[in-house]
Amino acid sequence: MKELWNQRYAEDEYIYGTAPNMLVKEFIDQAEAGKILFAAEGEGRNAVYAAKHNWQVDAVDYSEEGRKKALLLAKQENVTINYTVSDILNYELEENKYDAIALIYFHMPPTIRQEIHQRMINALKPKGHILLMAFDKKQINNDSGGPKKIELLYNKELIEDDFKGLNFLKFEEKELHLEEGTFHSGISDNILLIAQKP
Repeated sequence: MKELWNQRYAEDEYIYGTAPNMLVKEFIDQAEAGKILFAAEGEGRNAVYAAKHNWQVDAVDYSEEGRKKALLLAKQENVTINYTVSDILNYELEENKYDAIALIYFHMPPTIRQEIHQRMINALKPKGHILLMAFDKKQINNDSGGPKKIELLYNKELIEDDFKGLNFLKFEEKELHLEEGTFHSGISDNILLIAQKP
């Protein structure tokens, strides 16, 4: 899997574009800047957008090629991001560290999903926010991106259970026409979540 992403990100083109994800943009545009983590950040479009809005940015992904492109984009935009190459299972997450954590199309197998989501919650400061945008299980019928294994796709009940105890500020299933580069293009079924730690 790591080799697949390195191969994809080795292309000159930014395969998901350089504009931020819509949920990230919505949050960053109205939130007070602080410290944010982007998990499975890929080519850096969201991390760079946050950095341009004065956030202190950590990013993690297991693709070296993704990191190279993210740091190039950051340099072009004259901002700094701290980008670590690591498998998320091995990434050290301090408790109560972040004002926000973004999980944008970060699809994990059921064997590790709940554990990782709980670690993300623990890493949030009180009043910190989780941003999650992911493909719904209905996305299996679309050709606009995302995993092709149903067990890697999410639904509202699963997300509600994983993040119980947080205050859900935005939580919806939404059909969208994605225009996020080559690999996210067309009609798609999504879950959007903004939730705050008490």
